[in-house]
Amino acid sequence: MSEEIKAGRFGIHGGQYIPETLMNAVIQLDKAYTHYKDDPRFNEELTQLFNEYAGRPSRLYYAKKMTEDLGGAKIYLKREDLNHTGSHKINNVLGQALLAKKMGKTRLIAETGAGQHGVATATAAALFGMECVVFMGEEDTKRQALNVYRMRLLGAEVIPVTTGTATLKDAVSEAMREWTRRIDDTHYCLGSVMGPHPFPTIVRDFQSVISREIRSQMLEAEGRLPDIVMACVGGGSNAIGTFYGFIPDKDVRLIGCEAAGRGVGTLETAATIAMGKLGIFHGMKSYFCQDEFGQIAPVYSISAGLDYPGIGPEHAYLHDIKRAEYVPVTDDEAVCAFEYLSKTEGIIPAIESAHAVAHAMKIAPDLSRDKIIVITISGRGDKDCAAIARYRGEDISE
Repeated sequence: MSEEIKAGRFGIHGGQYIPETLMNAVIQLDKAYTHYKDDPRFNEELTQLFNEYAGRPSRLYYAKKMTEDLGGAKIYLKREDLNHTGSHKINNVLGQALLAKKMGKTRLIAETGAGQHGVATATAAALFGMECVVFMGEEDTKRQALNVYRMRLLGAEVIPVTTGTATLKDAVSEAMREWTRRIDDTHYCLGSVMGPHPFPTIVRDFQSVISREIRSQMLEAEGRLPDIVMACVGGGSNAIGTFYGFIPDKDVRLIGCEAAGRGVGTLETAATIAMGKLGIFHGMKSYFCQDEFGQIAPVYSISAGLDYPGIGPEHAYLHDIKRAEYVPVTDDEAVCAFEYLSKTEGIIPAIESAHAVAHAMKIAPDLSRDKIIVITISGRGDKDCAAIARYRGEDISE
C-alpha cells in the first residue's frame, strides 16, 4: 500500500475536508482504529459477533436456473441478504459499534437511505446497550416505512430530515451536524465507504469479509477464482467489500452497477461515475453529480439506498486507474431484474442489489459457459415490495 493511500488518500481522492469542530473526533477515531484493527482480542470478538450473531459466513449460492435460462456464464450469488437484519450493513455496524464501545462511547448516530444501515445500527445499539439516533430523509421514511418501524421497535429514535431533497445526502449532512454537537459520548456510525478519512478505510475493512469469503468459497466450489465479481454501487460499501480481496487479481473483472434512475443524460439519475465531476462534499474529495455552478445536484433513483450524489473515494480511484468498471442501470432494468430473480430462483433481492442482477442478465448470455460471474446480493427485498408494486401500478399496504 502506498504512503498516499496510508494517509487517507486514494490517488487524488479522499482526505479530510471537515470543520475544525470535528477534527479532534476524527483524529481520536483514527488512533483508536489504528490500535484495535490489529488487536487479536478485538478481532476475536468481532469474528464471534460475525459468526454467532450475524450468521456469517454468508452462503455462495449457484444460481442454476438463472444460469440455464440466460444460457451463458455460470452465475453465483453471494447471499448477504441472509445476514441478520437482512443486508451487508451489519458487517460494518458490528465492527464500528464494537470500536465505539472500546472508545467509551455510549451513543451511536447514523444516517440511512433504504433503512438497512439504520436497522443494523439500531440492532447493534440494542445489543451493546447504547443509545441510538438515526437520521433519515423524510422522502425515504415514506418509501421505507417498514424499516422506520423496525428501527423504532429496536429502540432507536428516527429523525426525519426535511432539508434539501429529503433523501440520503441530507441525512448524512444532518448526522454530521449532530456529531459536532455531541462528540464526547457519541460515535457517528457512517454506513458507507465515504466521508472523511478514516471512514472509507474503516468501512472497507469491515466489509472486506465479503470478498475474503467469496475467494475461499469459490476455490472450494470451482477450484479457481471467478472471472467477474459485481455489485451495486451508491456510496459503495457492499461493492468495495466485494471487490477488495480481488483488486490484486488482474484477471478478475470488477463491475459496479450505478443507479441511472430514469436514464443517464436526464436530470433524474444517480449515476455518479457516468455523470459526475470532481468535487468536495461530506468531508471527502471524489466524484459528485453537480449542476452547472458546481453545486451538488439533486439525484433520483427508485432505490433509496443508491439515491446519493457521490461515490466513495476508493471507487473513484479504481475508476481512474481502470481497475474497476462502473455501469449505469435504469429503474426499469432494476425492477425487471427484481421480478426476474424472484420468479427464477425464489430469491427476492433488495432493489439496490437488483441493479447488479440486471447488468448480469445483460452480459451473461454473451459470455461462454466456462466463465463465472459472482453477484453480491447486498440485501433482501421485503422492504421494497410495496414500492415496486406501486411502480407497477398496484397500490398495496405495507
